[in-house]
Amino acid sequence: MGIEIERKFLVTGSDWRQGAGTVFSQGYLNRDKQRTVRVRIAGAQGFLTIKGANQGATRAEFEYEIPLADAEQLLALCEGPIIQKLRRVLVHAGSSWEVDEFEGLNAGLVVAEIELTAEDQAFEHPAWLGREVTDDARYFNSNLATTPFSAW
Repeated sequence: MGIEIERKFLVTGSDWRQGAGTVFSQGYLNRDKQRTVRVRIAGAQGFLTIKGANQGATRAEFEYEIPLADAEQLLALCEGPIIQKLRRVLVHAGSSWEVDEFEGLNAGLVVAEIELTAEDQAFEHPAWLGREVTDDARYFNSNLATTPFSAW
């Protein structure tokens, strides 16, 4: 079984704005609390991802690359609005961070995620890292599709 251990933080300042980033479009075929099924286009690649319910910062995750044309057609079948964001991957003190700058109705929201091998794994916090929001469901991408940041 695929396992994802991920912690999520708000981002402050502008030092994280490094590099061009990749445009992401993603939607949800299912947003049930016990499982989500996501379709994503990242640059010119398509992905289908199934995630289980969160248990702290851990959950089951299965991700598969799919043809871009299939991803485009599946996005049209998704529930609710499509999430648009620009992702930058930054390395700090040997750890890889994915920094997502949201667009559209979620504009103004910038979130950083780090994938870990254990929930209690130590890592160095970059200066631009803000408050942790791992356990705040408002920041789940699946929830941002239906209750965008601009509506809070």
